[in-house]
Amino acid sequence: MSERFATLRFERQVAAPVATLWQAWTAPAARAVWAAPAPSVTLEFLAADTRVGGREISLCKVEGQPDFRCEAGWLELQPALRSVNYEVISSEGVTQSAALVTADFESAGEDSRLVVTVQLSSLGQDMAAGYRQGFAAGLDNLAGVAARTMLLQREIRAPRKLVWGTWMNPETLPQWWGPDGFSCRTKRIDLRTGGEWVFDMIAPDGTVFPNHHLYREVLAEDRISYALLWGENGPKHADAWASFEEVNGATKVTLGMVFSTSAEFQNAKGFGAVELGLQTLGKLARFVRAE
Repeated sequence: MSERFATLRFERQVAAPVATLWQAWTAPAARAVWAAPAPSVTLEFLAADTRVGGREISLCKVEGQPDFRCEAGWLELQPALRSVNYEVISSEGVTQSAALVTADFESAGEDSRLVVTVQLSSLGQDMAAGYRQGFAAGLDNLAGVAARTMLLQREIRAPRKLVWGTWMNPETLPQWWGPDGFSCRTKRIDLRTGGEWVFDMIAPDGTVFPNHHLYREVLAEDRISYALLWGENGPKHADAWASFEEVNGATKVTLGMVFSTSAEFQNAKGFGAVELGLQTLGKLARFVRAE
């Protein structure tokens, strides 16, 4: 029996605070990690603007099959409470479906609860079964990503332009990056989309920690996304992003990291990565106010 019109409902309990789940759901760098429903599917993001009125365009690719194009538009964004977006799927220039997607978020102590409702209209073909399978798998991925995501936030009493310029300046970034007492020794630095920063972080006791950041996206005064590698061209241990939001003349900086495995996430928490990361943002705040 064809289901040309269907209302689909998905629910997940997630082992992460609701603020972290919200970031995993909305931040383009995190969405790129979990959105593919299966390892055989490759997602290519062509555009991503997570603001009311903003669009997200992606191509869903499976070897030997035509690409599916997904255009989504954000209609409502209430942080850690609700998002609403439309979604139009097409293939080879033919629209296959249109849907309204509502996501409701609820705190459950240190965990959170997500309910996603999809109001689907199939146009080119019956899409209900594919939506059930795709959303179920994607939300399973999302729950896993959120559970290994580290979220750091700080409001800095300085204009966004100044904070951004201090972060994305090859001369100033190495001066404040890292926890209290740490210094940076740069080998190469190129802060643009497709660029990199190869450097050592040096602890107060002289211990050297090699780092390599690969910049995937740089949107001026808005956000950056990058991969964190263990040393130059070493294994990746996290996908990261930083966003910059102007709030009453101040700047809210959000730094998120999706660790490659749960073990790496737990290890990072164990050695105090949250506290050390907040120290780094504290150094940024002091540096900006000192300029």
